[in-house]
Amino acid sequence: MSHFRALAGVLRGGRVRGCQWLRGCGGGPTRRWVDPRRGCSSGSASIPSAVTSSSSYVEEMYFAWLEDHKNVHESWDAFFRNIQASSPSGEAGERRPSALLQGRVLSHSPDMAQKVVEDHLAVHTLIRAYQIRGHHVAQLDPLGILEADLDSFVPSDLITTIDKLGYYGLDESDLNRSFQLPPTTFIGGENTTLPLKEIIHRLETSYCGHIGVEFMFINNVDQCQWIRQKIETPGIMQFTNAEKRTLLARLIRSTRFEDFLARKWSSEKRFGLEGCEVLIPALKTIIDKSSAAGIDSVIMGMPHRGRLNVLANVIRKDLDQIFCQFDPKLEAADEGSGDVKYHLGMYHERINRETDKNITLSLMANPSHLEAVDPVVQGKAKAEQFYRGDTQGKKVMSILIHGDAAFAGQGVVYETFHLSELPSYTTHGTIHVVVNNQIGFTTDPRVARSSPYPTDVARVVNAPIFHVNADDP
Repeated sequence: MSHFRALAGVLRGGRVRGCQWLRGCGGGPTRRWVDPRRGCSSGSASIPSAVTSSSSYVEEMYFAWLEDHKNVHESWDAFFRNIQASSPSGEAGERRPSALLQGRVLSHSPDMAQKVVEDHLAVHTLIRAYQIRGHHVAQLDPLGILEADLDSFVPSDLITTIDKLGYYGLDESDLNRSFQLPPTTFIGGENTTLPLKEIIHRLETSYCGHIGVEFMFINNVDQCQWIRQKIETPGIMQFTNAEKRTLLARLIRSTRFEDFLARKWSSEKRFGLEGCEVLIPALKTIIDKSSAAGIDSVIMGMPHRGRLNVLANVIRKDLDQIFCQFDPKLEAADEGSGDVKYHLGMYHERINRETDKNITLSLMANPSHLEAVDPVVQGKAKAEQFYRGDTQGKKVMSILIHGDAAFAGQGVVYETFHLSELPSYTTHGTIHVVVNNQIGFTTDPRVARSSPYPTDVARVVNAPIFHVNADDP
């Protein structure tokens, strides 16, 4: 109840710092008194003398809060919760605070009120730190070689150990204190206050698991809020049993396809997808959601690695057409003999089983030069949008798949990004999927680029970046 004594002293002294707690919902500069049944300003009347000369006002607020926490304003609710968490058990059980509001420790009142404000500001700063830098400590690397893609830098403002609470002026005793959550976070769900321990736990779950999110550099506030809601809301990442079965079936098809090719043609060059088979269910889920949103044409471009698997399990090219290209006796007049099998594309119209809508899938043919297909895909998507009158990109979309080394190393990637927002070239958004098998094909990533991620080039157009552990997404 020491906080009661502090607040009573501030009220009795009529100091401005304490009166900030008594401002009404409008937040105006004039002093107002608060109805304990509502917790909001009940008028423009000045503070009655009873408030400044006795503790009856605080007692009324406290008893109203004991009856129902919603009877008072949320700031009072957070204040009384902090008192309960920080008071000794004997005092916490005492329901009438009159004996504790008799002017003791008056000299410490301003400092204690300031401490409450500073602690809340520190928690707000902590939440923002996880939103900005939480991806630095996310579990993204299935091999445990952090330096292969992400340096070993651990930000000092993330609570990786208890002693780091001191960075915010907090300590272990504050873990059970409740704090008011800012409007820029959704970790509370339906709750507006949470204990510090639970705040840290939910932030770690949202930003430091197997998905790392970079989005706080985006200039559009509404876009940031939308991403926060999709990432932070408790339970939002849960799948239904039907969704789990669908994902498992797609993953099995992807894995078994690679296993069959490895056994049947072990010496043939095929650029398999081993280690990143989850790409197939990821692409199919993107197409399902796009179809549900009204998209009926998807144009794709990708490098060699994984192309045969995408052709078989996403575009649904006939397997006999794929397997016949492994025949060393293939003649020039035979189908598919014009180029190697991992350069060829496919155009296919079919019904999406999840939405029962027609959808056209087009995988562009790709030359040996990596990333050269990027502007070709954008041009084809733009042309189709133009001739169909799709001025907002609601019917036609493009997907580009990249290797990590090429995405960071090829200048055409940067050039294509800078065309993305030009009025005559824009396709109204492209989904880029960077497949990192931690090989880089020829160069170790630690000596291949200066940025910690291969996707840092996407920051130039304020694109949100999601880093996913492919072994445990």
